Amino acid sequence: MRSHLPWPLRWAVVAVMLGFSSALALWAFEIGKDIAGLDRDSKAELGRLRTEATQLRADNARSQSIANTADSLLIAERATRERLAQQVRQLEGERQSLQADLGFFENLMPLAGDTVQVRGLQAKASGPGLLKYQLLVMQAARGASEFDGRYELALSGTLDGRPWTQAMPGGAKALQFKQYVRVEGSIEHPLEVVIKTVQARVIDHKGAVRATQILKL
Repeated sequence: MRSHLPWPLRWAVVAVMLGFSSALALWAFEIGKDIAGLDRDSKAELGRLRTEATQLRADNARSQSIANTADSLLIAERATRERLAQQVRQLEGERQSLQADLGFFENLMPLAGDTVQVRGLQAKASGPGLLKYQLLVMQAARGASEFDGRYELALSGTLDGRPWTQAMPGGAKALQFKQYVRVEGSIEHPLEVVIKTVQARVIDHKGAVRATQILKL
């Protein structure tokens, strides 16, 4: 079918269609450039964010390392303080022990002018009706001749509220020494007795009392 539009009108229609197509193409081109620009901006922003994230992770790792080091130093310092405190307590205990030993040995030192001495008399219950004792007998003078004699113990206290005494069962025991001698043993006594004092005496071969010491319990 042939169109009845005149040729000038046809050309006008064609020109309008071509103009519309050109405008549409131009619009699409501009939109494409904008999209391309946004894409580039998005990639740049993504790259910047990735860089910042990497930096933040590195900073966090350094901070964590510093925190771990600080914790380790704190733990080591606390352990050092505890170890030093323990050593101080140990040294204090040793000092007190040495002072006690010094006082004990000073007490055992012979006194000038006394030839025979009884030192360090000790006694304590070691069972029902049994008293354990020990004592040190010494001569003050160096180069003294050998002592030949005996020692005896006497217990004093109360029995049923009345005064009570008891000599060493079996009598005095032989004692021989050059410079010093430590003797020990046990004495039986009635179960009901309350012992108050223990007396030790050293007697020479002539029967003379050479030294005496009394221990109060």
